Formats: sequence, structure tokens, C-alpha cells
Amino acid sequence: MHIELTEMLRCPEPHEEGFLVMSTGEMLGRMVRSGILGCPICRREFPIVHGVVEFSGARREAAPPAAAAQGAAPGERDAVSPSAAAQRAPAAPGDTASRSRAAVDAPTLQALLDLSGPGGYVVLVGSAARHAVGLAALMGGIHFVGVNPPSDVEELPILSLLCCETKIPLRAAVARSVVVGPDRATALWLAEARRVLLRGRRLVIEDDRATPPEGVTRLAAGEGLWVGEKQ
Repeated sequence: MHIELTEMLRCPEPHEEGFLVMSTGEMLGRMVRSGILGCPICRREFPIVHGVVEFSGARREAAPPAAAAQGAAPGERDAVSPSAAAQRAPAAPGDTASRSRAAVDAPTLQALLDLSGPGGYVVLVGSAARHAVGLAALMGGIHFVGVNPPSDVEELPILSLLCCETKIPLRAAVARSVVVGPDRATALWLAEARRVLLRGRRLVIEDDRATPPEGVTRLAAGEGLWVGEKQ
């Protein structure tokens, strides 16, 4: 997890938002590889394991060293080769996320997100986290936050990973854009996507049949995608 993301996080417990406190263990450049996040309000603690913040208690398996070596080197936050996307482990045949990746490419998503200039955060929920490398190659200077990513998605200098099964553990209105994968296109996660999205920014759902949350105006829908803007 990128250390600067700490101030954007919130505890998933149902209480008022408050800043979390971090105790760092291993650091790799600006990425926190191990440590603990604590909530001063409810006193809960959340481990950071292999760079992934575990808000739900369940730990993801660490990526094998060979796979980890394929990621960008520390400090390459704004420069990622497009070819790195091809180095991801393929999904199983017939997997919904696999079909989504074939249908939705990074240039299409970049155009739909309508972002200009560097800075800020783009949230990728579920299987949408697989788009991080391709988008980073086109959108330098933006940090990506993967929430509940597939097991084959690894932390990178341009991608922080959070696991939480109850909500997106970010403060309200912090994301420049949100992309929700087809595996998380449900009422809970779409409402959470709207909550963390800045007003006037875009929500992309990789399911054109999804029911969008209130407060998001539809801009377009079709070919497996729904695009809207937060009011």
C-alpha cells in the first residue's frame, strides 16, 4: 500500500469517519509491505500483509516471487509498461472477469473516465483491478486503489490493494473515478462506489444491466458498460 493513501482510509465499522493510525514494519520505497493500521475510535486493528491491507481478517496468498518480479520497480509510480498487463496470470476459461477484460480495453476505459492531468486516486473494485497496469500506462501520475482484487492481481508502485467485504474502506468523496467489475456490480458496492466518488466525476460499471445507485446520472450504456456521473 502506498503510504500516502493512509490519510484517505477509514475504518469499515459503522461509526463516524476518522483518520487511521499506521505503525509501519517493512517499507519498499513508498510502499508499505507490512504493518498495522489502527482505528482510534473503535480500537480495531488491521494488518498489512505483503502490501495488502486486510480489513476483513482473511489474508490473500502472497504472489510467487517470479510473479512479483514482473511488477514495476520501486519508485516507478508514474511509468508502467503496457506489456506488463500481458504478464498477469490468465483467468480460467469462461470466467466473467476474463470476458470483461477481452471486451473492455484500457484506452476505452481511459476515454470513459474522462480524466485530464495527473494526481489523485482511481478506485477499481473487484475484477476491475486488473485494468490498473493498462490504465497506468496511459494515465501517468494517478494512483490506483484495488478493492477486493482477484488473487492474481499484485500490489505495484501504482496500485494499492485493500480487502474488505463490508464496504470500500475509503473516506467519502476521495476518488476521481471508480470502475466496478462485473463480479461486484451489486447494490452494496455500487452505493459504496458513489460514496467515495467526488461530485461531477464518473462511475463506470462493467455491466450495462446493473441498477445504478441514486445520485448518479446515466451518460451511456451498452456493450457491457454503464457510465454515469455523480451529482
